[in-house]
Amino acid sequence: MTRTDHPPEVDVLAIAAHQDDVELTCGGTLLRCVEQGYRTGAIDLTKGEMGTRGSAELRAEEAERAAEVLGLAVRWNAGLPDAGVVNSPESRERLVTMIRRLRPRVVILPFSRGRHPDHRVTAELGRDACFLAGLARYGSREAPAHKPHKLLYALSYREDPVKPTFVVRLEEEHFRRKMEAIRCYASQFDATDSAGEIFPTGQPLYELVETQARHYGSLIRSPYGEPYYTDETVRVDDVVQLPVRSL
Repeated sequence: MTRTDHPPEVDVLAIAAHQDDVELTCGGTLLRCVEQGYRTGAIDLTKGEMGTRGSAELRAEEAERAAEVLGLAVRWNAGLPDAGVVNSPESRERLVTMIRRLRPRVVILPFSRGRHPDHRVTAELGRDACFLAGLARYGSREAPAHKPHKLLYALSYREDPVKPTFVVRLEEEHFRRKMEAIRCYASQFDATDSAGEIFPTGQPLYELVETQARHYGSLIRSPYGEPYYTDETVRVDDVVQLPVRSL
């Protein structure tokens, strides 16, 4: 769905395997981007039809409400099979068409390791589709070629020792609205203690999300944070103005 009458182009696009993945991993970042005047969007690759709780129809309604909270300009669903996402020529071409229509400068993907196979494959599929979208002779010509400038991999809830390249600062209001978006998925998260990459610790899931966000915030001396990894080295132009004190 396109949420406004404007053309679908966005500045920042989050690509995730399931509805609710975006809210959990980068919802606060998307809120900050909207606050900064950027157009944001999301592509959910599947409808979540294999989920133990709820239904595809209910999850679609929840995703619509969460998109309103996050202020997304666009939220599309690629209709790939849940628990069966594969990096195939067909799925790449489908995603390439969407990327070319949305023309994002920045794309947020899940990290390349994870316990849910859809998450792992989405990272690879998303990267490949972003590259192929820039090849003028590749696939359908219904939209002109476009290659995103930057790929970011969301690191929230990692169990492996991956140090973030950077952490996006979230203030109290950003985190409050992130949680409001997450709570839209009552069918998935009410009275649960784990989800996707989030392993149970004995806390209710909503408390665990806060614990994680406070942890990453503490790494940058902020109330809350969302962590990201980039394959390429981050450039710094002014070392005197680097935030986060060392001592």
